[in-house]
Amino acid sequence: MMRRLPQVTAFLSAAALLTLTGCVTVHGEREIIPAVTKAGAADALDRFTDGYNKANRELDPAVNAQVETGALHAMSQADLKARRVEHPGGMPDYPALKLTDARFVIPEQAGWPKFFVADTDSNRDDNRWLVVFTRGGADEPWKAAYLSVLSREEVPEFTVDEDGWAQPVTGGSGSGLLTDPAKLSPAYTDYLQSGEGRLFSAGYATSGQLEYREQESRTPKYWTQFADQPAKPPEYAPLALRTQDGGALAFFAAHHTQKQTMAEGFTINKVNDAKANALLTGEAEKTLTLIRISQSAVKVPAADEVGGQVVFLNRLEGLTAARGG
Repeated sequence: MMRRLPQVTAFLSAAALLTLTGCVTVHGEREIIPAVTKAGAADALDRFTDGYNKANRELDPAVNAQVETGALHAMSQADLKARRVEHPGGMPDYPALKLTDARFVIPEQAGWPKFFVADTDSNRDDNRWLVVFTRGGADEPWKAAYLSVLSREEVPEFTVDEDGWAQPVTGGSGSGLLTDPAKLSPAYTDYLQSGEGRLFSAGYATSGQLEYREQESRTPKYWTQFADQPAKPPEYAPLALRTQDGGALAFFAAHHTQKQTMAEGFTINKVNDAKANALLTGEAEKTLTLIRISQSAVKVPAADEVGGQVVFLNRLEGLTAARGG
């Protein structure tokens, strides 16, 4: 944070003034400072919505790449590519996304990358849309890396100091949390593969996924194999902010693969999913492999919370590629 310059008398030399001015230079890579000003955060949100709407009108992945990164970018790129197959001339009547009533949750940080959260109302539904922005350096633009849609009751109270700046989770064993946010993606993908562990609470993103996989694993006509891999930084860096209950709200991503193989005597006649068809490479006769990425917002409790578990508040999953065989 900038320190206030002391009053100086008029007879100080130019050299002395230069020395005084130099002593308050703030380096984002060393000093603990707010990630962005509130005005800068508002500008980043406006730039995002403008780019998002233009990309969806023109169905242009290049425009999208200017305002998104990480898991959100991966999902949007595939979506735009698929819709362009059906609408080669774009979608000029695409209803514009409007994000209003923005509440900016801005942490104080040292080093790069930096991030902040825009907690907004959207014209799509009655929920709060939390857009997480990141940038890797002072000369880079802010880009949206995660999007989570939470009910108003699910949005936590963030820990802030007397100046209103939030507190990021820096990670490591001293985080005071049930788990380090950096370990969420590996822990989640391990859980999906093994079905074991008590770190995550039951719900659609956890036990619900296991139940679906059990149902799909083998049928008279086909069987399905599932594979999951952690999404790794720097492209998919997990981010977290401390909350007033002693825990944190964390955002992370994961990769998922689903391979469907037809039983003896059966072939794939048609891929019924329009998006999978648009993204399909190869001829789907005996196998169809679907590649997805998920982005999640989870509530991580404090390490000393009795019976505490990580709770999924929102999980968005998107198809990014499809392969036939």
